[in-house]
Amino acid sequence: MYLENQTEMEMSPASAQGHQGRSFGDLRLLQGISERRDAQKPAGCVIHAEGFVPVRPDDGFSVVNILRGKSTSANLTEKSPLLRFSQDDGVCVSPAGMTYMTLHDPGFVGGEEPWHDGSLDLERRYRLGSEVTSLSASRSGSSEKSDPLDGLNLSRRFTSSVKCCFRVSKIATMFTIVVLCSLFFSMYPDRDNPTRLLAVSPADSFSVNLTDFRDNALLKLQVGGPFARGKVDLQDQDYILVQVEQTEQAGQRRRRTQQVIHNWTIPLHGERSDQILVTKTFEMLSSDPIVITFQAFLPDNEVVPLSMTHQSLYVTVETQVAIAGVILTGVYVLIIFEIVHRTLAAMLGSLAALAALAIIGDRPSLVTVVEWIDYETLALLFGMMVLVAIFSETGFFDYCAVKAYQLSRGKVWPMIFILCLIAAILSAFLDNVTTMMLFTPVTIRLCEVLNLDPRHVLIAEVIFTNIGGAATAVGDPPNVIIVSNQDLRKEGIDFASFTGYMFLGIFLVLLTSFPFLRLLYWNKKLYNKESIEIVELKHEILVWRQTAQRINPASREETAVKCLLMQKVLNLESLLRKMMKTFHSQISQEDKNWEQNIQELQKKHRITDTVLLVKCVSVLAVVIFMFFLNSFVPSIHLELGWIAILGSLWLLVLADIQDFEIILHRVEWATLLFFAGLFVLMEALAQLQLIDYVGEQTALLIKIPVLINLSQDADVNLPVKPLIYALAMGACLGGNGTLIGASANVVCAGIAEQHGYGFSFIEFFRLGFPMMIMTCMIGMCYLLATHIGLGWNM
Repeated sequence: MYLENQTEMEMSPASAQGHQGRSFGDLRLLQGISERRDAQKPAGCVIHAEGFVPVRPDDGFSVVNILRGKSTSANLTEKSPLLRFSQDDGVCVSPAGMTYMTLHDPGFVGGEEPWHDGSLDLERRYRLGSEVTSLSASRSGSSEKSDPLDGLNLSRRFTSSVKCCFRVSKIATMFTIVVLCSLFFSMYPDRDNPTRLLAVSPADSFSVNLTDFRDNALLKLQVGGPFARGKVDLQDQDYILVQVEQTEQAGQRRRRTQQVIHNWTIPLHGERSDQILVTKTFEMLSSDPIVITFQAFLPDNEVVPLSMTHQSLYVTVETQVAIAGVILTGVYVLIIFEIVHRTLAAMLGSLAALAALAIIGDRPSLVTVVEWIDYETLALLFGMMVLVAIFSETGFFDYCAVKAYQLSRGKVWPMIFILCLIAAILSAFLDNVTTMMLFTPVTIRLCEVLNLDPRHVLIAEVIFTNIGGAATAVGDPPNVIIVSNQDLRKEGIDFASFTGYMFLGIFLVLLTSFPFLRLLYWNKKLYNKESIEIVELKHEILVWRQTAQRINPASREETAVKCLLMQKVLNLESLLRKMMKTFHSQISQEDKNWEQNIQELQKKHRITDTVLLVKCVSVLAVVIFMFFLNSFVPSIHLELGWIAILGSLWLLVLADIQDFEIILHRVEWATLLFFAGLFVLMEALAQLQLIDYVGEQTALLIKIPVLINLSQDADVNLPVKPLIYALAMGACLGGNGTLIGASANVVCAGIAEQHGYGFSFIEFFRLGFPMMIMTCMIGMCYLLATHIGLGWNM
């Protein structure tokens, strides 16, 4: 690859001699060995690193004139040599009129500069010469050894081939799995569960005989009625008793008659108002008829209306759980190793889970699958994304970042703390993903001005975003799911109570997180940029090391040359360490030009639309106020999702948005689809008995139904509020553990990668996981102190 430079370099003979004495003295020895070993080559054609540097013979050395010359390609044939050698002037001339001067040629001149300042030019000549030599060797058809770069190119081609094979294998494997799942899903019909209506009372029971049953099958029974939610004391509560009985007669399989009886107790609601569906699965003996009996236990002769559906499942519970575990593990593998986008991973997992339900005989209909999606959560996220998308047009977030730099007066750690604090506060009221989408580009710009490594600052920022998002009910998607659950609202967990309890705990977590962050970054080098001298010296070391590695020590002379070149590398590395030490000692923790940088940033990042800013602040304040008011005023019949949607409509009208496409482009549709696919996936896995079977081990992975079921277990006898708050703490703070622990982490990493500062899964893990352990410990102490010590929410 030919490199062109637009600046010419001239040097006096004296300085050139000194330059050559330091730079090419070692290569002169290599020249002598090559001349003795290859007598047919002229002395003037020995090259550095087995390559040539082209120049024009009639011009002084100028990088601009490199690769320029008159073409005589008309006189060339396939057998024409690529290079011809001139004994007169010590240069090599190509058939096209291009001349090549050896690096040791006395006519070589350059600018007056120290050795390390010329390393970039040296590397360009080295690369160019290597390519010319490689091209000449490939065209001449001689029996000489091929250029060592051929091996490097071969290695690159091999790596590229491996990557291509891996990509093709990945696509083929995933496509095969998708096709198989689609076939399995299409081979079985939707479950045909006719609903049977019935009424029971203390005086009258109801019995159903099921005869269409298969061997080794499970009976899935779903009963609807005015049932109570949560944990209930049956001694003071009305209830319905469901008895499932099957008798297997003696025969070839069994010598004696065997009978199995399952009792299922369902508590009734005191007001008999809500119609609740409850489901339970029973293991049966054989295909013999099954008798289902419903009986009401009430203080009076009241009639209770019920509905019932049943379904035969053909796979055992253990097998269903194993299938669900494999699907869930596969989804996490796809996300962790970034094989596909996380949204596609959730959709593929949903398809696999639906195919598994079809195979076991419990395929849901399209209407049922759509009902599994929590639309209130999606509406809340969508509404807030639209609000923030319009908010970003005002330049408010850029203004906040510049103010943080100004308040820190150019000091690095105060600025980092202020940025993290602002991110935590904003994420408490806005979506974490949207906050990081707006803050990441501004943070990168600030770090570039301060000569900081943006990766470390971004990781710290996204960690505090996840911490701050746990403080309110709308700050993080797990909290949104919790406060949107109707069962939990009846337990007293609404927006106001949830926010009040979590805010105090997260405030304590933040107080301890700042010093711990400073401790984690104690030995981290936040400054990533280096002086030009250091960068060029690193390139120079690379050139000398590669030159030494290309020498095959087949003789004593070649061994001596290689040792000499390696000694040169060691000397330069020693010089590099000294320069690095001096550079870091000269770096001050205070930017002395911070006032000038502030003026520059204030010109680029300022409030662009004050009128729109007033409108956005007003609407956002009303929306947040309505969030709190919804918890105290029952007469306001608006859910959180509706409030966010209405707020976005208000702001769209006030802002008078003409180009609606711009606003829609800023909505994170992939995140919304990810949560929709996740809702379907989790509900399908629940249908595969995973939630009931695994319980606490998967509590932080599969929403909140586990905790609700756990609180309803009379044997465990646990209150639901401490469990829910523990879930919220663990889900939000646990998102800092890995790069895929929270959506904001993945979004931040993607934006940073687009700007050239991407960080890997391991880099995030090294900082995020210790922070997760510490914050979870503080949160656990807060939970124990408030629930056990003070007796809150018991």
